[in-house]
This record gives sequence, C-alpha cells and structure tokens, in this order.
Amino acid sequence: MTQRMVIYKWLNSLGRYLELMGRTFQRPERMRMFFKEYLKEMAQLGVNSIGIVLLISFFIGAVICIQMKLNIQSPWMPRWTTGYVTREIMLLEFSSSIMCLILAGKVGSNIASEIGTMRVTQQIDALDIMGVNSACYLILPKVLGLITIMPFLVIFSSATGILGAYGTAYIGHVLSPEDLTAGLQHAFNPWFVWMSIIKSLFFAFIISSVPSYFGYTVEGGSVNVGKASTDAVVSSSVLILCSDVFLTQLLSCGYL
Repeated sequence: MTQRMVIYKWLNSLGRYLELMGRTFQRPERMRMFFKEYLKEMAQLGVNSIGIVLLISFFIGAVICIQMKLNIQSPWMPRWTTGYVTREIMLLEFSSSIMCLILAGKVGSNIASEIGTMRVTQQIDALDIMGVNSACYLILPKVLGLITIMPFLVIFSSATGILGAYGTAYIGHVLSPEDLTAGLQHAFNPWFVWMSIIKSLFFAFIISSVPSYFGYTVEGGSVNVGKASTDAVVSSSVLILCSDVFLTQLLSCGYL
C-alpha cells in the first residue's frame, strides 16, 4: 500500500509538472515585457553566478592538477599526463555536471523561494484573476535566461580551471609549464567542448524548471516555502545526476 502511494504521488507530481510546463511554454502576451524580464533573469541567475563559478573552478583546477601530479609519478608515464587528465576532467565533467550541481543549490533555491513567496502572498493568484498566464510570465524568462547564459558559464569554468592548473605550475612549481601545456594540447578533441555545452543546456532546464514547479505549487505559509526550496534543490540534483549518465552515454556514442 505504501509503495502504491509513493508511485501515485510521484506520477501525480510528474503530471502536474508537465501541465505547468505546458502552460509555461506559450507565446507571451506582451513581448516587450517578456524581453525585459528575460534580460533581468539572465543577469540575476547567470551573471550574478559568474563570481562563484570562477572562484570554485580556479581552485578545483589547481587541486586536480596537484592530485594528478602526486598520484601519477612513474617513469613509465609521460610528463604531460597531468595536464592531459586535468583538461579532460574539467571539460567532460566538472565544467558541466559538477558546476551545475553547485548552481542547483544557489540558483534553484533562489527560484523556488522567490516563486514560493509569491504563491503564499497570493501574488500569483492576483495575476491569474487579471487574466495573465502567471506560469508563462514568471517561469519562462527564468528558463530561457538560464539556458542562454549557461554555455558561457561552462566556457568560463573550463578556462578558469586551466588557469588554476597554470597557477600550480608557475607558483607552486608542481610541474613545469611546458609539460602542462603539452598535456593540455595533447589529442585535443573539440567535440568534448560541445559535449559539455550540450549537457549544460539540459541541466540549465532542470535547474530552472524543477524549482519553479516546487515554488509554484507550494501550499501553506512561509515554513512550507523553505521546505519547497529544499525539495527543489534535492530533486534538481538527483535529476542532474541521472540525466548526466544518460547524456554522457548518448553523446559518447555519437562521438564513437
């Protein structure tokens, strides 16, 4: 009986989410107002996240370089292996998947709490009474804004991670800059960059749409807004990890 209730609750949530997305992806009634909100959300969700993305990427790139150098010390291994492994980790996983997990906590909680507060204070009900498609007005600019800015965050993250690796080479003297450069240039495949960008677009949709659903459907008072924000971050993180497995396999098959 408990399993049936869990399955019913999950299917009910999935149906309500799909219904909300159907209302969201409709033509905005006033394009000028939509474009204004689109630019606002792009700046709030994406541009304001550049600082934390650059900071984390720089130190993660440095740490990966140090760990690879310490753990791959063998006369049988080329000296450029550290740079090669650092580049592959930054491009294939960190700059897309791990960074989006971090943004799910920052951006996702922001979206869920903002829309949830509007729901409990009956601002969304007021929009519906005035005949405005509240889902399209509130959610669509967030989704499209984050999807637009996410590829730039991926590129900035990869570049900053490589700068962090160079920091360990020049300042920490972990390895020579020449060996690091040789590893970064060895067998470079441009498809891996596109692969990271494509995955980040799907993750951006999850980060923006799932918290919007939890915030839009919240019931009760301000206490439930905090719970909805927590559930949004957890659900977004799980969906990102699950879709990462699927997308990696799919895009790798396309490469092979």
